Amino acid sequence: MKALIVAPSWIGDTIMAQPLFARLCARHPGLQLDALAPRWVAPVLQRMAEIHEVIDSPFGHGQLSIKARWRLARQLAGRGYDAVYVLPNSLKSALVPWLAGIPQRVGFTGESRYGLINVRHTLDKQALPLMIERFVQLAEAPGTPPPRPIAPPRIRSSQQEQQKTLTELGLSKPARVVAFCPGAEYGPAKRWPAAHFAALAGELAEQGCAIWLLGSPKDHAVAEEIAQLAPGLCRNLCGTTSLGQAVDLLALADLVVCNDSGLMHVAAALDRPIVALYGSSSPGFTPPLSGRADILSLNLDCSPCFKRECPLGHLDCLNKLSPGLVAARCRPWIAP
Repeated sequence: MKALIVAPSWIGDTIMAQPLFARLCARHPGLQLDALAPRWVAPVLQRMAEIHEVIDSPFGHGQLSIKARWRLARQLAGRGYDAVYVLPNSLKSALVPWLAGIPQRVGFTGESRYGLINVRHTLDKQALPLMIERFVQLAEAPGTPPPRPIAPPRIRSSQQEQQKTLTELGLSKPARVVAFCPGAEYGPAKRWPAAHFAALAGELAEQGCAIWLLGSPKDHAVAEEIAQLAPGLCRNLCGTTSLGQAVDLLALADLVVCNDSGLMHVAAALDRPIVALYGSSSPGFTPPLSGRADILSLNLDCSPCFKRECPLGHLDCLNKLSPGLVAARCRPWIAP
């Protein structure tokens, strides 16, 4: 059997889809499973044992591009897929598989995708509260609940890959290193303040830890602010690594301190110890799926609000999450 995954456009969502891939491979021995994915999430798919090949999806967020979708559909039609699993719920994500004539097109009905999706699941949010559960549901017949417990997502980072990344970046592995992931793609209301990260860096440095700041080019400025507030304590690597290199550096970390972000899910899938900081969002739908994740949230009356910026103008959910409190949660993981 040969099947295609239409992958999500977010790193964290793509990580949470890995248990679906594992379930499909378990149900269909010998399955060749390819993924159609945006290039910015492809590196995490390439670190999943179940994925045979990643095919580039050239469309940005929200692009329709009918002619380009038709060309891609013609390319996919020649590959002979028996089934496709469409993970995003949008209409346009189901368009290419339909144009490609893939016989079984599996997904949630979503944006009235009747016809485009012909193995249709109806989402019961109460029965499937977690995103990981909703993805795994697609491996079953519609109406059949997924088997539980669901194993957490896992991606790989070998010693050879880690050493290659260190060499490419001119880094050496410190005796103890803590990775900070200070960014959050969604917006400022998910980002712990730079001054708090800097104060935490000071606490951890006193315990003999080196600090790596990891993230995308968009996170470089806030990481630079942290580095300047904690002079000489942090190595700002935001925007200087590829996503694949960031995976390897996270795999080398003794602890990861992160906002609710894609890299939080990467760290969880690498089974690294995590202290995850929640402000405007909630761990109820997309928590870090690891037995070594410590989730910190003040659970204020006004949160979670799920806004990009604080509607009350004070951001108390993160500002009042003190460096001292976070440092106390970090200490068990970095004790000599």
